[in-house]
Amino acid sequence: MQIQVNTDHHVKGGDLLRQHVENLLNDSLNSFKDQVTRVEVYIADENSHKGGEDDLRCTMEARIRGLKPIAVTHHAENINVAIDGAADRIARSVRKTVEKRRET
Repeated sequence: MQIQVNTDHHVKGGDLLRQHVENLLNDSLNSFKDQVTRVEVYIADENSHKGGEDDLRCTMEARIRGLKPIAVTHHAENINVAIDGAADRIARSVRKTVEKRRET
């Protein structure tokens, strides 16, 4: 499973952030690593210098072999909360999608 992390110019990316996201996704999607080919992560500060509640956005798009991509978004006032929330949502979405596929 390939993981790609992107940030806008208002969010300080770097190796620590990338490693945190990769570890989190590898743990939460470990059961589906054979089905998920790639996860793209986009982290952005929607309000940049203004600040405010829930202005950090984390969008994750998972590509499951043979299916259309699944995308989720989570907003928070803290970058780690935004990432964790999006990771929880993408894991649930992937689980539901894979389970539905097995049923058919």
